[in-house]
Amino acid sequence: MANSALEIVGLLLTLIGLIGAAASTGMPMWRVTAFIGENIIVFETRYEGLWMNCFRQADIRMQCKVYDSLLALSPDLQAARGLMCCSLALGGLGLLISLLGLQCTSCIQNNDRAKRLVLIIAGSMVIMACICVLIPVSWTGHVIIRDFYNPLLIDAQRRELGEALYIGWVSSAFLFAGGCMFICCNLQSEDKGSDRYMYSRNSQYMAYPPQPLQPQQLVLPPQPQPQPLLSRHPSTIYSYHSRYPSVRSAVAYL
Repeated sequence: MANSALEIVGLLLTLIGLIGAAASTGMPMWRVTAFIGENIIVFETRYEGLWMNCFRQADIRMQCKVYDSLLALSPDLQAARGLMCCSLALGGLGLLISLLGLQCTSCIQNNDRAKRLVLIIAGSMVIMACICVLIPVSWTGHVIIRDFYNPLLIDAQRRELGEALYIGWVSSAFLFAGGCMFICCNLQSEDKGSDRYMYSRNSQYMAYPPQPLQPQQLVLPPQPQPQPLLSRHPSTIYSYHSRYPSVRSAVAYL
C-alpha cells in the first residue's frame, strides 16, 4: 500500500516536470535584454529563445520571428535544441512505461517482479530526461553570466537569465525526484519480497486427467491371539499335561 502511494506521487512529480520542460522548450525567454544604463525608461525588450526572437515595445503586444537558419545560432542554443527534444521524448516514454508497472493498474497481471522491473526502467528514463534538461539550461546560464561580466562587451550586448531557465531548473528537480522515487521504492521491494513471492512466481501448475478408480482387495491385519486370564479362585479344569496320570484316567483304564 505504501509503495502504491509512492508510485502515484512519483507519477505526479514526473508529469509536472515534463510539463515544465515542455514549457521551457517552447518559451522564447531564455535570454532577456539587460538594462544596465542610467536611462530607466525602457521602451523595448528583446527575448531570445531556442526557436525564435521576440521584441516587445512598451505596452504593445510581442512580435516574434523564427530563426532563419540553425547554423546561425550559437553552439549552446544548438545543443539546447537537441537535448531539450531528447528530454521530452525520454520523459514522455518513461511516463507511459510507468503506467504499465503501477500496482493500481492491471496491464501486467500475476507478475510482481515484471512490474518492478518496468518501473525501474521508467525511473531510469526519467532521470536521463532530467539530465538532458539540466545540461542545456545550466550551459546557457553559464554563457549568459560569463558574457555579462565580460568587459569587452557593451551594455547593449549583455543579457540576463530569462524565465525559461528558471522553469528548466525547477522541472529538472521534479523529474529527478520522480525518477528516484520510481527506482528506490521498487529496489527496496525487490530486496524484501524476493523470498516471500518466490514460490508464486516460479511455480508451474499442470493439470492431470482424472484416473479411473480400480477395486482393490481388502487386507485385514492379523488378529492377536487371546491370552489366558489369571484368576484368584482355583479352577477344576486344567488344560496342561502332567507327567503323572490322574485318578480319572486310572478309573477309565480299568
